[in-house]
Amino acid sequence: QGQLVESGGGLVQPGGSLRLSCASSENFFSIATMGWYRQVPGKQRELVALMNRRGDTNYAESVKGRFSISRDNAKRTVYLQMNSLKFEDTAVYYCSSLTSDTWGQGTQVTVSS
Repeated sequence: QGQLVESGGGLVQPGGSLRLSCASSENFFSIATMGWYRQVPGKQRELVALMNRRGDTNYAESVKGRFSISRDNAKRTVYLQMNSLKFEDTAVYYCSSLTSDTWGQGTQVTVSS
């Protein structure tokens, strides 16, 4: 089983942007379905965005039009571009390979003025 390492989280004001990155060590990254999830204390982890090997995407309703998932297979990296951030986007964001059920350690995103 490979490893996933997220980066790019931080503190941002409402309306701001962040880009999360997730670097994979898995050899089959290019054919894996990759996803971003998020979790706040006391709540279940929720899906934010998915991208399969063909580039098909799926987004949570709450982030449609604001977030964008992309991938660079040559770099074995999946990204989450987050624009127009809101207070309610504050969470720990996790990267996952749904193909291998591998998870990253998470990166904190805090939206605050």
